[in-house]
Amino acid sequence: MEAKVIWHKNLSFDGCAETGFTLPLGTDPAVGGNNDGFRPMELIAIGLAGCTAMDVISILSKKRQEVTDFEVQVHTERAEEHPKVFTRATIEYFISGHGVKEAAVVRAIELSATRYCPGQAMLAQVMPIDLKYNIYESQGDGKRKAIKSGTYKPPEE
Repeated sequence: MEAKVIWHKNLSFDGCAETGFTLPLGTDPAVGGNNDGFRPMELIAIGLAGCTAMDVISILSKKRQEVTDFEVQVHTERAEEHPKVFTRATIEYFISGHGVKEAAVVRAIELSATRYCPGQAMLAQVMPIDLKYNIYESQGDGKRKAIKSGTYKPPEE
């Protein structure tokens, strides 16, 4: 994979990769930026969320789970001193649908964590990642009823 950033001014860049899409990168004015784009560390968290989300929704679809709404949030903790790396992450899955089975959700999360998601596999080498899930029954008009919440713990190696 190839990726690059192109500088514009101050701490403003455009990032692009092999796909040809571009996105703005920036930072806070307090450190010399123009507040005009994603922070690079935000993109790492978004990449982690997107990587596992694609796995989990694909697996749930193959398991014929009727998902009507799906969101993955990544909450990170960072070191206080430079280089202010991520020190821990929690990935939280929010699945709404009709009759979505907890066992299917847990298995999809497991497969993403242990087999398919390279972002999660890479970052898990340097920090703990907690995996939580919330399952809801869709009730129409954007309403939902909480069915089950839990935590997935990968097997110890």
